[in-house]
Amino acid sequence: MASYKSEFLNILQQRGFIHQCSDFDGLDAKLAAGSCSAYVGYDPTGKSLHVGHMISIMMLMWFQKCGHKPVTLMGGGTAMLGDPSFKDKTRPLLTKEEIKTNIASIQESFASYIDYDTAPNAATMVNNADWLLNLNYMDFLREYGTHFTVNRMLTFDSVKLRLDREQPLTFLEFNYMIMQGYDFVELHRRYGTILQMGGSDQWGNMINGVELGRRADNAELFVLTCPLLTTASGAKMGKTENGAVWLRGDMCSPYDYWQYWRNTEDADVGKFLRLFTMLPLDEIAKLEALGGSEINEAKKVLAFEATKLCHGEAAAHEAAATAQKVFEQGGVGGDLPSIEYDRSVLDSGIALVDVLCDLELASSKGDARRLIQGGGARVNDAQISDVAHTIAANDLTGEGYIKISSGKKKHALVRVKG
Repeated sequence: MASYKSEFLNILQQRGFIHQCSDFDGLDAKLAAGSCSAYVGYDPTGKSLHVGHMISIMMLMWFQKCGHKPVTLMGGGTAMLGDPSFKDKTRPLLTKEEIKTNIASIQESFASYIDYDTAPNAATMVNNADWLLNLNYMDFLREYGTHFTVNRMLTFDSVKLRLDREQPLTFLEFNYMIMQGYDFVELHRRYGTILQMGGSDQWGNMINGVELGRRADNAELFVLTCPLLTTASGAKMGKTENGAVWLRGDMCSPYDYWQYWRNTEDADVGKFLRLFTMLPLDEIAKLEALGGSEINEAKKVLAFEATKLCHGEAAAHEAAATAQKVFEQGGVGGDLPSIEYDRSVLDSGIALVDVLCDLELASSKGDARRLIQGGGARVNDAQISDVAHTIAANDLTGEGYIKISSGKKKHALVRVKG
């Protein structure tokens, strides 16, 4: 394992963040010489980032802790084009208002990880719409278009994949590469930013910025990529059968977030502790070495630390306490997801199939029926095998809830409204 002069690169190497770098020696020298600025770009195509974005967020977090200045670039301009990277088809185009709403929503997630206010090296959040939307197209093409060749752009994996699949690649999307390269140049001019970080699938687009900076401004810029993570079984990080694991608490509750990490595969525990927590490496090594059922204790530590970073320590404790009540004591906790029905609805009875769908314990009525037929559905911990089963007011416990379960790990509550 290589040893670097800069604390930041050493930490990232030891914890498994590094995939590629445009110039390790040059970047190491810059980082060791003093405080530098680095950025990661995020296109606001939704109201929240998800667990799949976590590795780059953690890179920015470590960057700041090592005395450097992180920049979070919101792609308010590029989101109007759509990133074609490794997509089978063109993304739907968003309106300016939709993009603005998404940016405001996403900003809240970053504050849990990065200090924008009090640190001497406080982070900066910028929006590339500030410069992209005001560009004069003809002037831009004359000044920067000559630095890009279609021959080179066609060699990038993100483009080749679309062409190999014979999927349309519009000229609108092709512009995305030029815009992303120009972002790096603008950030260097405005903030002295020398480093762009991101996922390895963005390597081609990112290198465009390094080369454009050198040709246009004679600037020495760098790119550092992280691996695209999958679980030990090959699943994509941040995805579950119920969809993405969002970072916003109103889109994925702290309890569900805690459960996502608690359900980590055994083979991934050590890797995820290094990447997604701030725990010291010697402590992680001890947790990773646990064998048999003891590995579950390491998973609880991972779940707690990851939830603490995202939602705060109090929410992490509450999620852990809820999980203990549900799984170890057979009860329920205050942090379980729930739904409320009018008393009249419960008095009449409601099909368990519908309840499972309403609670998002099943993705469809067909899925709910299969769950019941397979013996995976429970009401107040009693297994239900009749697909026509209904729940009603007489199922309410003395504490005023009905516990609905899907398998051994997913639980939710039905309560009376009002």
